[in-house]
Amino acid sequence: MGIKSEISHTLWITWKDLMELRRSKMRMAMMVLMPLIMMAMMSFMFPSSNSVSNIPVAIVNADSGSAGSEIIYAIEQMNSESKMMILKNASSEEEARNMIVEGSTLGAIIIPEDFSQVLSTRSSTADITVMTDNSNPQISQILSQVLTQIINSMSEEYAVMGLEPMAREIGINPVAMVVPFKAESKGVTESSSYVEFVIPGLLMMTMITSVMTGLPRAIAYEKDIGTMNGFLAAPISRFSIIGGKALGRIIRGFIQGILSLVLAIVLFRINVYGSLLSIFAILFLGVFSFVGLGIVMTSIAEDEETASMIIMTLTLPMMFLSGIFFPIEMMPSFMQTISRWLPFTYAVDAMRRIMVFGATLGNVYTDVVVMLAFGIATLIIAIPVFERGMTR
Repeated sequence: MGIKSEISHTLWITWKDLMELRRSKMRMAMMVLMPLIMMAMMSFMFPSSNSVSNIPVAIVNADSGSAGSEIIYAIEQMNSESKMMILKNASSEEEARNMIVEGSTLGAIIIPEDFSQVLSTRSSTADITVMTDNSNPQISQILSQVLTQIINSMSEEYAVMGLEPMAREIGINPVAMVVPFKAESKGVTESSSYVEFVIPGLLMMTMITSVMTGLPRAIAYEKDIGTMNGFLAAPISRFSIIGGKALGRIIRGFIQGILSLVLAIVLFRINVYGSLLSIFAILFLGVFSFVGLGIVMTSIAEDEETASMIIMTLTLPMMFLSGIFFPIEMMPSFMQTISRWLPFTYAVDAMRRIMVFGATLGNVYTDVVVMLAFGIATLIIAIPVFERGMTR
């Protein structure tokens, strides 16, 4: 059988699978809705420090002097503009703690009883306690950082005011006396939101998941209803059958990836720093790297239901281990080792570096090689496994 016939048969099978998608309006709708829902959930579920608001916080002023009242007044003035907190009064640290335990507040600012005295004598530092609900780690971290920063800024201003007369006499900036040096944090790009961190991974996840979960329909279902027997009996090579099925899924996944990217840019204002050509190349390689594995898993299954269960069991752990939702470096060391062996990890890493950092294909050379090698290897394995599974 010549190369021309092989290509013709492959394209015919690809066209057949694509037309099956076109006939199902619900599947076409889900290609858009699934990534849209996932991106919307991530946008609103994971707030940044700039977007949180109306967080209930208790204030305890056990100080008998005026300094505590001044601090509270300054916090109230700041909060009247930012609307970040809903301030509630508490009589003691124990009451504030109980309010957090009961869930009526998520944090507390506690001014000790000797605050004014210690502040006036300067015998030691006058400390203000920031208590947070650490059963809610994300809000606890944001609240702790914001409140600590506010109180530290007030402390610097208080010190500057005290040193200002002396600084004027000797011609020194009082701020430089209090804070002689400080660190300035700067990212590689202007992007810093969690949404922009997670969107590249979500694009790869929705696209690859769609391809993997669609293969049981494309192979196991046709085996169950008998149409696959027609392919096997026809003068078509096994390579053409696998090639057609693979190409059809790659095209569908690629289309979904492009639609997801457009939705992310238009609806969620995601900044894309890399070139579209590089993004399209990674989208294509990401789908290509998993098609062969999906065919292998589907071919060894007895029916469509079993194939779907195998693929979901395989893909779900990969989603969490590949660094889509949180950095791999935050995982235990043994899980980091596992993630380095997953092709999904390299697909997510490549897409994130291109979209967020503006990297080129040369910058993600290792990721490209891993995806390409894994895709070719699994497709080669898929041919004999497919033939054995279809004739079983």
